[in-house]
Amino acid sequence: MRDRVRWGIAGTGTIANSFASDFQFAANASLVAVSSRSAAKADAFAARFGGIRGYQDIRALADAPDVDAIYIASPNALHREHAAVALAAGKAVLIEKPLTTTLADARALARTATASGAFVMEALWTNFLPAISRVRQLLASETLGPIRHVRAELVYQKPFDAASRFFDPALGGGSLLDLGVYPIALCLNLFGAPASIGGTWKSAPSSVDLSAEVKLVYDGFHAELACGFDRNGHNRFIIEGDRGTLAIDAPFLKASRLFVASSRPARSLLASKRLTLFKVARRVPLPGLKRLDYGFPGNGLQFEIEAASAAILEGRRDHMLMPLSRSIEALEIIETIRARPPAA
Repeated sequence: MRDRVRWGIAGTGTIANSFASDFQFAANASLVAVSSRSAAKADAFAARFGGIRGYQDIRALADAPDVDAIYIASPNALHREHAAVALAAGKAVLIEKPLTTTLADARALARTATASGAFVMEALWTNFLPAISRVRQLLASETLGPIRHVRAELVYQKPFDAASRFFDPALGGGSLLDLGVYPIALCLNLFGAPASIGGTWKSAPSSVDLSAEVKLVYDGFHAELACGFDRNGHNRFIIEGDRGTLAIDAPFLKASRLFVASSRPARSLLASKRLTLFKVARRVPLPGLKRLDYGFPGNGLQFEIEAASAAILEGRRDHMLMPLSRSIEALEIIETIRARPPAA
């Protein structure tokens, strides 16, 4: 029985480089190949990561007999097409977020995955970080008591450029697909599907969403989530319960530090929207405030690499922490918001 999954990467951009560099920390996976539309980029990437093989076409990568799984790190608009090529060749597939740029494409990809019988997962790496595992444990133990409110945002200011992947609709641009998917996916992972969805969005000059606010209603509480390219946000994920408050420190998608507050002053500090107050929690010990650090080497992508590889080695079609059904639910939420007229 094999004890390692042999991976290929489709794409040579920033996230592909980060993914490739974290194989050194993965015990059950190895990187063997890469593909790019540019032969020069494929060769340079291959040389940078230990002389792995470079291919100019994803079909050649998918046909390689010693590649078990392919990480799709190509532009968003190509995710469905490239995943379908890999699945047709019998490869397991890990797809960089967003899974696809439309809900219709996601559902079509799910049907293709079912027919192929192969493993398919969206690469929402945050769900696999040790700190997020601890959050799930704290929620399961009811340390915070009944949940009453969730608040999160992921907002980074970006100058408008109609040709960039952030703002070009043809490239799958928009803050919801680029940033909003993180707080939405984490809510789905921690709390499941909401009872109802609300929200608003503001349009960029290119008609993609410049920013958005999402409200997910659950039994007994609601989650208020924000994303955008129009400012720099606090970028934390905060869960308030009857007995305690938990904060995933900024930027929460990299989740390396948690704060758990039990006293009223500490809870008020964590719930504050003032960045200066939160900085105090990082530096000064306070009664009723516990700091939990979960640092990791590299970029943190090794945890999803190991999780996906373990599932593939076990013959599973998905992973319980990021099943395709959850990815589809996230896109349903995004398209529900985008179906409404933009706010003025």
